[in-house]
Amino acid sequence: MTMDDLVIPETTACRAAREVASAYCSPALLNHSVRAYLWAAGYASAHGIAFDAELLYVAAMFHDIGLVKEFDSHTVPFENAGGHIAWVFAAGAGWPVERRVRASEVIVRHMWDEVDVATDPESHLLAFSTSLDISGRRPDALPASLRNEVLDRYPRLGLGEEFLACFRDQAERKPDSAAAECVRAGIADRIAANPLDAHGA
Repeated sequence: MTMDDLVIPETTACRAAREVASAYCSPALLNHSVRAYLWAAGYASAHGIAFDAELLYVAAMFHDIGLVKEFDSHTVPFENAGGHIAWVFAAGAGWPVERRVRASEVIVRHMWDEVDVATDPESHLLAFSTSLDISGRRPDALPASLRNEVLDRYPRLGLGEEFLACFRDQAERKPDSAAAECVRAGIADRIAANPLDAHGA
């Protein structure tokens, strides 16, 4: 499997979402967002999971935007803030209300431990892909050739340290959040041991 085998949507909404993410995310966080989509699409292809490519791509572009200073909320968890941003973006893109809600749901649910693939494939895929990219969970679920190609094209750029700093900040200010629970559960150790960071070392 190569990137050429993946469904990479080129709709107006997807291009606009990538433009917004590029404007506000750091290079490391932007590459993480792109990889999140590519890991998800690769996993779906390998396991025969049908999904809405445009919806998943937009959610991937915005799933961490609640961590950046311009959109960081002091009252709700970062994934909820990102969900609200996606809802507003989707309204501007002309999506019907139900689809705006789905974009928000996918972003919120990517922080769940598990999401049923049968009832919500997009959230299931984003939860898988983000846990792989941040914590190194289940790297062997994707072919090594695809992992290497994606990492060559979208390098990690010190994502681990940057992301951990964001999560520690979220945990300090929002102790009841999922990010805080991740910090308490030892995400720092999982980030430090992420096998994806060995690529190119």
